[in-house]
Amino acid sequence: MRAGDLLRQLDQRLLTRLAGAATRQRLGPARPRVLPAAAVLSCLAVLATAVWAGGERAVSDRTVGDVTRVGVAAGDSIPGYLRTAAADLAALPAVDPATGDGTYALVSFNAYLTAQRAAVVFGDVPVAAVFGRVPLPDRQTEIVRIAAQRLPDDVVTGMAALAARKDREAADYRSRAAALGGGDPAERELRQLYVSGAQVATAEAAAYRSGCACVYAAVIRAEPGTLRRLAYRPGVRAVDPAPEVRRLERTVFTPPLPEQEEVASPPADAGLADEEPTPGVEDRAPEPSEASVSASAAPTATAAPEVTDSSPDPHPPTPAETPPSTPPTSADVPPTGSPEATG
Repeated sequence: MRAGDLLRQLDQRLLTRLAGAATRQRLGPARPRVLPAAAVLSCLAVLATAVWAGGERAVSDRTVGDVTRVGVAAGDSIPGYLRTAAADLAALPAVDPATGDGTYALVSFNAYLTAQRAAVVFGDVPVAAVFGRVPLPDRQTEIVRIAAQRLPDDVVTGMAALAARKDREAADYRSRAAALGGGDPAERELRQLYVSGAQVATAEAAAYRSGCACVYAAVIRAEPGTLRRLAYRPGVRAVDPAPEVRRLERTVFTPPLPEQEEVASPPADAGLADEEPTPGVEDRAPEPSEASVSASAAPTATAAPEVTDSSPDPHPPTPAETPPSTPPTSADVPPTGSPEATG
């Protein structure tokens, strides 16, 4: 029963008695303590209802303020994570005792997949979101999360939106680099960072526009038996069950990249260590590696970029600022018409 319904019932009972007592007092002698007692009773009932309602609101959602983390943290052992995920999957009960609606799980792939190939791997298993990045050799690229309830369509739509955003980022970086005409070391270093950012963003835009093999993980929800069968499908590296997850928007997922073998750690960006490029060639974008073109290609030995908890749309800094050395994780990229298209 809700608090409003309880208060209405109290009004109907107590106010009727108070009205009757007041009428009797006007018509003749009445016990002097009837009205004060009823008033005190009414106040106590209202106070008790308010306390009960406050307690009800406090326990209605126990996940508010909590952030759940699923995946491998920076510095952790990749083989150890894979063993733990396999053990947790094997120990998962046949039915989720909390909801009975299935268990969320983080699925990692052995290689970068196209949206179409990911759809084949999952089949009819419900997918909530996918994770992707453009695997440029020795360059840090942005890790993106795309809301994807329908594969491959939602991923293709999300990649098109990412390509348009990367085009804007590249143009902005080039504009800022051109505005720095000074020759002092600080401005040369800042200009190099802008030029490097433009190169990476241009390459990312081209890859997403071509429907690259960039998907390396996904969040799904299914019954434990389905999760265990999925772990044996070709291309699946790990199925990490997360029965503790109740709200995806309060969960941070950090799947290992296909090229991660030993320890999860962000790599150095080789583009930032190069000398300033000569005029006329600084905007040439690096080509994606073969791993980004073919899902079956052998992964390189670079580690993963650090996945941050924040999800802002990255904007290049002003010349007075120091540009970030690692790209942030993007916000969800909701497909057009998706229920998650709220940003």
